[in-house]
Amino acid sequence: MSLHGNAVRVLEEYEDQQELRGLYLEHLAAHPDGMWKACGAGHLTASAMVIDPARGQVLLTLHRKLRMWLQMGGHCEPGDGTLAEAALREATEESGISGLTLLPGGPVRLDRHPIPAPCHWHLDVQYAALVPEGAVAAISDESLDLRWFPYDEVADVADDSVVQLLKRTLARL
Repeated sequence: MSLHGNAVRVLEEYEDQQELRGLYLEHLAAHPDGMWKACGAGHLTASAMVIDPARGQVLLTLHRKLRMWLQMGGHCEPGDGTLAEAALREATEESGISGLTLLPGGPVRLDRHPIPAPCHWHLDVQYAALVPEGAVAAISDESLDLRWFPYDEVADVADDSVVQLLKRTLARL
């Protein structure tokens, strides 16, 4: 199955955010290239909130271009077989932590947000990744900083999309 086909299947099985889910499926039906950055109408992205439930913390990255504290994530790549693989790859690359595992149950949340032209939208499929015991984070080239935040401090540093992702992740735990 192609990454595009996997995305359609994942979204068809996702049972929340029905209106937004429908927009994602319509986008993929209208754009065979809707998984890739080159799609001018926008494209799907995959992200993951890196969480350490034992310590009650999440790892956020200070995005180099946006200068905002965000979860790990980014564009799908040709080697990604599934959206889950893309999210896990991005989380591993941007956190420097090997051995992350995705929280079972598929995506935690969807988030559609505008981006500058030539593309116009990121249609983010958001997962949550659990850290292995003793994990040590390492900053990547895509980030200005990388920092652990207690759950109750996330709203002080991040926008509402990150706060909502944390809420849904904690509910899933």
